[in-house]
This record gives sequence, structure tokens and C-alpha cells, in this order.
Amino acid sequence: MKISSVNVRKITKENSRLKGIASVLIDDAFAIHDIRIIDGDNGLFIAMPSRKKATGDYKDVCHPINQEVRDAFAKAIFDEYNKLED
Repeated sequence: MKISSVNVRKITKENSRLKGIASVLIDDAFAIHDIRIIDGDNGLFIAMPSRKKATGDYKDVCHPINQEVRDAFAKAIFDEYNKLED
């Protein structure tokens, strides 16, 4: 798997933990949109696209299967996020 491109849009809403939205293109063939960049208690983290279930819980629509791939996504997204000006 190769991350072909990453597009990040920063969110500058005051008092919001949501800091950005990312889209990732994999192998120039598969796109994942609406990956959220969130400022958590222990720093930034990514949250994969999700939908609300009838129970009120949220379930990821798509997600990395192992930590190595999740780390690759996070690194690529944070690298692009950090390039953007506030």
C-alpha cells in the first residue's frame, strides 16, 4: 500500500477540538474522505470516517486493520497538516 496523496483542510473554529479534515488517496486508486484531525487530551489524533448507529454509538465506515497502517496514515496526515499556515 502506498499513500499517493493527502489533502488537509485546517479548521480554525474557536474552542473546537476538531482541527482539520483530511482526504487520503491510496495507490492512486482508492480515496478516503472526511478523516478528522482532533486535538485530544494527549495531543492530535486521527478519527476515521464514521456513521451513527441506531443505538447512538458511532461505527467507523473504514479503518486501518493494524497499527502500522494507522501510524502511516497519521504520519502522512500530520505531515501535511503541519505544512499549512494557521
